[in-house]
Amino acid sequence: MKLIILDRDGVINHDSPDFIKSPAEWIPVPGSLEAIARLNQAGYRVVVASNQSGIAREFFDMTVLNAIHQKMHTLAQQVGAEIEAIFFCPHAAADNCDCRKPKPGMFAEISKRYNVNLKGVPTVGDSLRDLQAGFISGCVPYLVLTGKGEKTNATGGLPPGTMVFANLAAMVDHLLKAPVPAAAASAAAAAAAATN
Repeated sequence: MKLIILDRDGVINHDSPDFIKSPAEWIPVPGSLEAIARLNQAGYRVVVASNQSGIAREFFDMTVLNAIHQKMHTLAQQVGAEIEAIFFCPHAAADNCDCRKPKPGMFAEISKRYNVNLKGVPTVGDSLRDLQAGFISGCVPYLVLTGKGEKTNATGGLPPGTMVFANLAAMVDHLLKAPVPAAAASAAAAAAAATN
């Protein structure tokens, strides 16, 4: 199964320092939903993992969050994209939960839900905590420079092997053109030789 885990704010949609508090404020980054459609066409199942501490801070409630996600799904479907599942942490940092990134709880839940090891699964974020949560879980981290990405890149301290792209569309271009890693290719060749 081909799986990819995306952060939401700053990756799929424009971020705001004041939080995305209504469907009207949820505006996709140009090309992001089309990039998700291309991932779907290439056989990827697209999952979102998002910190949403605005719930704990009472900036919005679950009804509003559901309406925001309904808008995201609707706009995605209009360009032929499907976001299969949305995992989110509703807690504030002070709650010290396991699911708020950079802790890996949401990634563990994704692994459990899909019954899949996350080793090598691509994860895309615009903040260090997105990448850290994925890296701890075995994912391959990708930083996009939309949202908080420019600042994150300038600050440094990225997990080893993090690749940096202008936006989700550029990251997807790279992912879909990337050759099969040499080790996997040679293993496939050896398997093919064994069956001949």
